[in-house]
Amino acid sequence: MSLRSTGLALVFCAAALFYTTPAWSHHSNVGFEVTKVITVTGVVKGFRWANPHTWVYLTVDDGKGGKVEWACEGRAPGVLLRAGWTPKSIMVGDKITIDMSPAKDGSLTSLIARVTKADGTILPNAPPQE
Repeated sequence: MSLRSTGLALVFCAAALFYTTPAWSHHSNVGFEVTKVITVTGVVKGFRWANPHTWVYLTVDDGKGGKVEWACEGRAPGVLLRAGWTPKSIMVGDKITIDMSPAKDGSLTSLIARVTKADGTILPNAPPQE
């Protein structure tokens, strides 16, 4: 192979790298028991409105006189906006009930199915079907 051919091959490879699209990872629900839903009531410790997933951090009575903290994964902000949520739908200090699918590994993480506020307002997981 000549020096010119090698140079052209290198230029072609470099150009191909600049024109590739990034590979986006797919976020799977495989870590959660999606066929099981439990209900937990507690006080919001934090609410993270960010892509790719929102998060609700909840302090819950453990039934033994102590407290435990749940980290509850929600859908993307764009999906929740269409479902009626806003970044201020849940505030620190709010008492809420979350219907959730727990983590398979037994950790205190979950996948949110829906949130019910103390006044009875339901914040669904997805927009209504049209």
